[in-house]
Amino acid sequence: MRIALDAMGGDHAPAPNVEGALTVLADHSELEVLLVGDEKLIEPLLADADSSLTARIKVIHTDEAVGMHEKPTEALRKKPNNSIAVCWRLMAEKNVDAVVSAGNTGAVVAAGLRTRLFLKGVKRPGIAVALPTIKGRSILMDVGANPAARPEHLMQYAVMGGLYAREMLQIESPRIGLMNIGSEDGKGNDLYRESHALMQSFPLGGEYVGNVEGRGLYQGEADVLVCEGFVGNVVLKVSEGMAEFMMKRIGHAVLESLDQEKQQAGKAMHDLAQQYHYQEAGGAPLLGIDGTCIICHGSSDGRAIANALRVSETLKDRNLNDQIVEHLAQIKIEQS
Repeated sequence: MRIALDAMGGDHAPAPNVEGALTVLADHSELEVLLVGDEKLIEPLLADADSSLTARIKVIHTDEAVGMHEKPTEALRKKPNNSIAVCWRLMAEKNVDAVVSAGNTGAVVAAGLRTRLFLKGVKRPGIAVALPTIKGRSILMDVGANPAARPEHLMQYAVMGGLYAREMLQIESPRIGLMNIGSEDGKGNDLYRESHALMQSFPLGGEYVGNVEGRGLYQGEADVLVCEGFVGNVVLKVSEGMAEFMMKRIGHAVLESLDQEKQQAGKAMHDLAQQYHYQEAGGAPLLGIDGTCIICHGSSDGRAIANALRVSETLKDRNLNDQIVEHLAQIKIEQS
């Protein structure tokens, strides 16, 4: 498998990206990585690496990059050869099987949408992220790719999210819910009422449990929760901020009340936090793409990048895209 890694993406690029590539190559002998970015910055980071690893790395030079705070569409227009766009072109030309980037999320999505590299039957790709719940993990989709979704988009997210939960979370028959302001029928605006009706009418590849309120996400009321990108992105960012707040405030309060057990408690809280840290997940897939795209957190370190590369390989090995196309084709037949 060949992966295009945006070497210039992220807050501390390119060092963590190069580190992550070398880490994963050390234990994945069938993997090749194309590092896309400024060769003057990348090659010194490879100088002391094992030649058996660098033999499976190719540097694709470009001196343009999209900044983390740039406006995506404007940056893509002014910098047509930026590292994100080059990664996508490599996949569109079938030179790589996957794209991984910790760069500007909006630019990653926009560049991908410009290629029109969609799976057959997919209307709009969406970003899926796994979040912790009291019962394990749940998939939230979409968290930012499509803020202007239509009902058929949300129904497709239910299908793609359900298949992703089955393959990655090992849930044989995932419970699929629609995030809404209330659990009763008829709740929400036109988008959510129409989406609810669609999801009740067609097979989604799991059990549709209906509308689920926001608090139900962390209660584990569904294994997959579907929403449009604006709502999903707000939920994700609030969740990240709340998690950090709670760990700091509760951790401080607990440790202050302890004496001899302080060190053990501190380690336990650190271990708990690590279970849910974005570095462990690596990144979130942009589902619905003909290929694989993993979008990483901007603060990703080498471990997070390595994990994102591993996830790319896992998704390809489990034929997730073929399953998505097959299931959407069945729904299309039933709708017709």
